[in-house]
Amino acid sequence: MNWITVKQASEKWGVTPRRVQELCKEDKIKGAMRWERTWMIPSYAVLPSSSKGENPSMPMPKKSPFLDMTSLYNKAGEADKIAELLVNNPEAKALFEAQIAYRRGEIDKVYDKARYFLNSHSGFYAILSGGLILSQVAMWRGDVKLWYEAKRHIFEVPCKTQGDREIVSLALAIIDSSVYDNKDYPEWFKRGNFESLPADAHPATKVYYAKYLHIVAFAIASKQTELEGIQGLALMKMLPNTIEPMITQAVVDKTVIPEIFLRLSCAVAYHYSGEKASAIEHIDKAIKLALADGLYGILVEYMRHFDSLFEERLALADENAVIIIKELYSTYSIGWAKLSSAVRNRYIATNLLPREREVAKLVAFGFTSKEIANMLYVSESTVKQTVQKIVQKTGVKDRSEFSDIL
Repeated sequence: MNWITVKQASEKWGVTPRRVQELCKEDKIKGAMRWERTWMIPSYAVLPSSSKGENPSMPMPKKSPFLDMTSLYNKAGEADKIAELLVNNPEAKALFEAQIAYRRGEIDKVYDKARYFLNSHSGFYAILSGGLILSQVAMWRGDVKLWYEAKRHIFEVPCKTQGDREIVSLALAIIDSSVYDNKDYPEWFKRGNFESLPADAHPATKVYYAKYLHIVAFAIASKQTELEGIQGLALMKMLPNTIEPMITQAVVDKTVIPEIFLRLSCAVAYHYSGEKASAIEHIDKAIKLALADGLYGILVEYMRHFDSLFEERLALADENAVIIIKELYSTYSIGWAKLSSAVRNRYIATNLLPREREVAKLVAFGFTSKEIANMLYVSESTVKQTVQKIVQKTGVKDRSEFSDIL
């Protein structure tokens, strides 16, 4: 007879190890045997029917609203298989499927799932997740009303501990950062101190910390904000020193989605700093991981940062994926720009070509036409003509306003 451990049974059934131990003690798992200080469970055993679906508020198998970013999803290409393993925990299964659907860009499916969590008045993490998912749908749709509704749901989540309150404050800041608003991140988060959060939430928190640092670095480079002693691309060039160790940890922990996000964040920093080879290395690895489960939505979120480079690398991996992602990107970019423009009261350009966006970015970083020409291997007159086209398309008055349209 083949046996499995309590931990293996908990992962198989989508419940906590403690719940499995309780069922063993209550003699509710057929064939389970006590061996010294642990339980051995027959591999054919199933979760008792009395536990199936009767409790709509079963605890999540991981203490995190970002279930897909935990070690639960530990192998690329097996997202659907993992969802099936959660069959005996309907709430966790629904959440995981909703998050994977979002990563795939299946926004209509995600909306229905979000409503399920918010209407069922279930557990803390489920309600929090519902609000986060709803905000993501709002971003793709450019729906300002829905975006504020999502924030209200999260704000109203009942908290029992200080840790709960800190996770809620982080979730609200994460929603704001989706439109490049960093002001409401908690001070403990800005310091990179995540000790008060459950360990299961750390992989996702590192992803958002990397995004937070990128927003700060971009704001400094484009002169939207000032930080004493740091100018231009100095902070952007230092970001890989922070993100690379996070990537290594994600590989060790086998957290697939955090690894994808962190590799793309690191690639953005390398790309903006002019280190093309290093950017390509991380882009290629992220693409490989994402395509294994069709996680096109993740890739779409980063396309605008890479100009034409990302599409070039994607075409080498899968030409059909280019078609899918370009279509999704059209929807995402319009929705994101609409929402960001409304929330931050500014105009975001969506009609720029990849090369025009690249030039606009370099102008925002303070480079002269001559410097940009040398960086892009084109003539100075070509750069000036491109700048003029950007002005005509967006209505900006001078170079100091270029950062506002990106």
